[in-house]
Amino acid sequence: MSQPDTAVTGPASSDSPARRRWDATDLGLIAVFAALVAGAALVPGISANVFGVPITFQTLAVMLTGLMLGPSRGFAAVGLYTLLGLAGLPIFSQGRSGLGILAGPSAGYIIAFPLAAALVGWLATVIIRRTSKARALWFFLAATVTSITLVHTLGVLGMAVNSKATLGEAFLADLVFYPGDIIKNTVAAAIAVALHRTFPDLLVRRVKRIGA
Repeated sequence: MSQPDTAVTGPASSDSPARRRWDATDLGLIAVFAALVAGAALVPGISANVFGVPITFQTLAVMLTGLMLGPSRGFAAVGLYTLLGLAGLPIFSQGRSGLGILAGPSAGYIIAFPLAAALVGWLATVIIRRTSKARALWFFLAATVTSITLVHTLGVLGMAVNSKATLGEAFLADLVFYPGDIIKNTVAAAIAVALHRTFPDLLVRRVKRIGA
């Protein structure tokens, strides 16, 4: 799936000897993983707390996207999914769509998704660059750190703001998602390691070659 690298004129960053423009393969991957996140939302969610925020497979798909594509393409893929949902396509959980979702209790989670894909993608590149051992464990830790710092934090803030609950109430309501996240992050890490072994051009060789 690799394409020839195209260097961009101008100085490269200290940790990136050459920058790479997106080609048709990259754009195709962004579209495929955006569709993956949308497909994960089609699986019926289970309302898990008093605010009605459902447990879904979306967080698994978001983490997998970042782990597979890295920060920029991961952000683009999940950002594309988010923009299409806000534009009116019924691709959010429970078939919801439109800007009105930003006034609901799930707003923080949805806003966090593209940022989470970027962060876990960046952590994945650091892991790939520095070690080839126990990558499944490192990927799991990267996904878990991302979940806690971004997805859960923004999710709690969204529930508190839009439901007029206290931060304490929103935090307690969010705790119900942690056991499922541990399972989903484990699955995402295992799938990512397997896919990287099978398709190293997706990210592994890219990182080692150009530090992307």
